[in-house]
Amino acid sequence: MIAPMAASDIPSPPLPSPSVPVFPPGFLWGVATSAHQIEGAVAAREPSVWDAFTAEPGRVKDGSTAEVACDHVARYREDVALVRDLGVDAYRFSVSWPRVLAPGGLDFYDRLVDELCAQGVRPVPTLFHWDTPLAVEEAGGWQSRDTAFRFAEYAATVVARLGDRVTRWITLNEPAEVTLLGHAIGEHAPGRKLLFDALPVAHHQLLGHGLAVRALRAAGVRDIGIANSHGPTWAASEEPADAEAADFYDVLLNRLFCDPVVLGRYPEGIGELMPSADPVEDLRIISSPVDWYGVNYYQPTLVGAPGGDSGAGTEFGGLTLPSELPFAPREITGYPVTDHGWPVVPEAFTELLVGMRERYGDRLPPIVVTENGCSHDGVSDPERIRFLDGHLRALHRAVEQGVDVRGYFVWSLMDNFEWAEGYRQHYGLVHIDYATQRRTPKASYHWLRDALAARGA
Repeated sequence: MIAPMAASDIPSPPLPSPSVPVFPPGFLWGVATSAHQIEGAVAAREPSVWDAFTAEPGRVKDGSTAEVACDHVARYREDVALVRDLGVDAYRFSVSWPRVLAPGGLDFYDRLVDELCAQGVRPVPTLFHWDTPLAVEEAGGWQSRDTAFRFAEYAATVVARLGDRVTRWITLNEPAEVTLLGHAIGEHAPGRKLLFDALPVAHHQLLGHGLAVRALRAAGVRDIGIANSHGPTWAASEEPADAEAADFYDVLLNRLFCDPVVLGRYPEGIGELMPSADPVEDLRIISSPVDWYGVNYYQPTLVGAPGGDSGAGTEFGGLTLPSELPFAPREITGYPVTDHGWPVVPEAFTELLVGMRERYGDRLPPIVVTENGCSHDGVSDPERIRFLDGHLRALHRAVEQGVDVRGYFVWSLMDNFEWAEGYRQHYGLVHIDYATQRRTPKASYHWLRDALAARGA
């Protein structure tokens, strides 16, 4: 664990010059978004679980919805131009399963992919970024094994349409959040509070991932990954109860979603909790080889045993945690924080990646950082510049220590509908005026553009 500094010891660093470390040849630079958060145009797609969730009073903190969001379906050419002018290699977006179910729904992604290719930007679609079709949810959603097979059928439909121009694919984004936030504690759609009865949701998503990998392979795809959220877990103290709680949290947030994909097995004590008539075959499908492993990193988590004056049953990181949990996340002090209240700890990024390499060894595929970013308000955003500079240097230190990293995607291209936070958080390199839909590149956009342009200087 990295010892935090006292708040009074935190320096106020000067703004870093626009430069990025030198990564290995072929390193992929990109920016990321997701369909529900930016697309709008809800009348041209089927409803999703997030439409139903945001329609319930009190679910979203500012009472907003993604009905218009960034109006990306209408303004995608302008947004692709922003990606092109930034100077990155690739654009990671997500395909909306509800949109694909609507008549002509894939037409939009045809146009988007064509525009990206015309502008020299590599399209990198994610097949599922949390927006389960409402009809699929009403038939059982990710609590039902059948959804894994429906997802694979959807994957086959999308690759059949776009696979002539798209070579790199991502199956799922952050199944941990769908499981834990959406089904265990009810803070995200579909809003269920199943606690540990939500574990089948993890298994069915992972099974869907494996089946989708097989569907993509059958279509000739040779560049596939998954995007999982990861972060170091720090024990609140050396006391056995805190260490045990931190280890349990680490299993749920990290190993539960990585071990099956990379090792073909669940962490000890988890497998018997998963629903399967044939667990051996399910794990064989889940561990269908991927070409790289996506890591979404934002922050470490300090965890202790429940009880005391902070922890479970309280507000933490914008979430309401139930008292029944056998662990209690604690506030990490002594570091700068984002507008989301998350600590900014670039060193923990290095710790995470080096730790994954040590845990999984040669079984770990090459890593692509599929999300990394922070929430800060304002078009002048020096905090985001410092965040990006610090995390890119931390990423480079991991490479120097032997971690095979092949790419980095900033979250996010633009401010957007930030799920249960609504429009209160601002992760974008580009500011969106939601009243006018005017796009304004922020200082961090210009910094990154100049830094990437200077690579060949």
